[in-house]
Amino acid sequence: MPSDNDNCVLVERRDHITIVTINRPHVRNAVNRPTAEKLTRAFRDFEADTDAYVAILTGNGGNFCAGADLKALIDPSIASLANSISYDPNDDGPMGPTRMTLRKPVIAAISGYAVAGGLELACWCDLRVADATAVLGVFCRLRAYASRAGVPLLDGGTVRLPKLIGRSAAMDLLLTGYGLLRIPLSDSSLASFL
Repeated sequence: MPSDNDNCVLVERRDHITIVTINRPHVRNAVNRPTAEKLTRAFRDFEADTDAYVAILTGNGGNFCAGADLKALIDPSIASLANSISYDPNDDGPMGPTRMTLRKPVIAAISGYAVAGGLELACWCDLRVADATAVLGVFCRLRAYASRAGVPLLDGGTVRLPKLIGRSAAMDLLLTGYGLLRIPLSDSSLASFL
């Protein structure tokens, strides 16, 4: 029987479009080490494929990505699934492809939550398209998410976010932990809406 990690990333081709789907809906598409590795492989393959012109990154089951799967950080029995963290900029990022520089465009198709590391994945993409259910943010600062308190953005989010929406708006998200919903998000340059 296949494990959760066997099909955690799905890759589909439609003509010249590569669709990469995070497939862990039971954890809101949170990314563990096997998922990060498969995302990286999918985007390396996309970059090498001369017949693929654009990629779409999305999540299965109504959420884009809820960030890193923190269970492996607290549960020693599954510690091997914890995201790999390296401070060498040439290594892969904890969320997978976020340290890669591609020559071809990647579009984030966002539904539901794109928070913490999921926001970092979205910011890594060249364009972000969100539907009416999209919530983008850095929830690791909210009291309601105390188990995540103190978990920083490690994958370029603190650099990319200010470039996309401006320093003041980015600091509001980064320091308060609040999310952007459809109305204020539509006023920012973070995403376009369907």
